[in-house]
Amino acid sequence: MTSSDPVLPPRLGGLTFHGPLSEDRAARILGRLAAAGPADVLDIGCGWGELLLRLLDAVPSAEGTGIDIDAEDLTRGRALAEERGLAGRVAFVEESALGTDRGPVDAVLCLGSSQALCDPGLPHDPAAALRELRRLVRPGGRVVLGEGFWERAPTGAELAGMWPGARADDHLSLGALVDLAIGAGFRPAWIETASAEEWEEFESGYRYDTEVWLAANPGHPLAAETRERVDRQRSGWLNGYRGVLGIAYLTLVAVAGD
Repeated sequence: MTSSDPVLPPRLGGLTFHGPLSEDRAARILGRLAAAGPADVLDIGCGWGELLLRLLDAVPSAEGTGIDIDAEDLTRGRALAEERGLAGRVAFVEESALGTDRGPVDAVLCLGSSQALCDPGLPHDPAAALRELRRLVRPGGRVVLGEGFWERAPTGAELAGMWPGARADDHLSLGALVDLAIGAGFRPAWIETASAEEWEEFESGYRYDTEVWLAANPGHPLAAETRERVDRQRSGWLNGYRGVLGIAYLTLVAVAGD
């Protein structure tokens, strides 16, 4: 494209966190983590690592590593680290988290990314992901896991409106998820779930810049493709998982000796 062409569709610029997480909830989660004084932090599927960077800012002696396979998000994370004077204490690494040897550490963040710890050729297995998280954290260390769960059993019509191939066994109930964490060698120190307002902020923020771009660039060569993708995403939320799919934020403490 030439410099006179319209700009490309923006991506995720309207988001601070890549998930339904408010500033207030993030501050509370970080406060509990910082109080434990971690020396090293690992962020699985970090994206641009906003929570990781805030934790390092709160614990000046800590160092961190974020791993992800999205080069664009990692570039954004490095730029944010540079802006905040944290570049010397954090590494953003483009690699798979499957079987990673970057642990054990004092604290692990895994928000909406537990699939990165599972065999991609098999159905997502939260029990396997939790076992991996336990392997990656020292006894007494903390894990913050952001994981989907069913607020209630979805109907057939709701499943049909979600993502392609959505199934009732794609997620567990909150109670079953917490039981798996205990079975993997954790104690659930804090259990909280995203609110309806957090979901709306995330879902609208996810598409906001792109919707504004589509309104201003209806004739752009990429407009039809972008419009179809955005409309499909919005429909999946409004006609499928809205009020059905929840996100749990579990602050887990690794049991000594496990």
